[in-house]
Amino acid sequence: MMKKTLDIPDYSPEIGVLLKWENGAEIKVSTEHGEVLIEANADGLTSFANHLLNLAQTAVPSGTHIHLDEHNSLEDGSSPLIIEKL
Repeated sequence: MMKKTLDIPDYSPEIGVLLKWENGAEIKVSTEHGEVLIEANADGLTSFANHLLNLAQTAVPSGTHIHLDEHNSLEDGSSPLIIEKL
């Protein structure tokens, strides 16, 4: 069994969610026929997992969200993606 340790930045109401990216992360998001496709290399998948765990923290309030697009962390040509905590 593989074991991986991730450092999840602590949530702060003053600062908000701090995203931690792995060096070399590549993530591309596309949509087709009503389906969303997220393609990523290993560093991108690890970063994405970190973002999800970051939002899952108990201290993070409902409605907190992360915007990702081709101008903010995603590969060129990517569709925008919003991940929100319920």
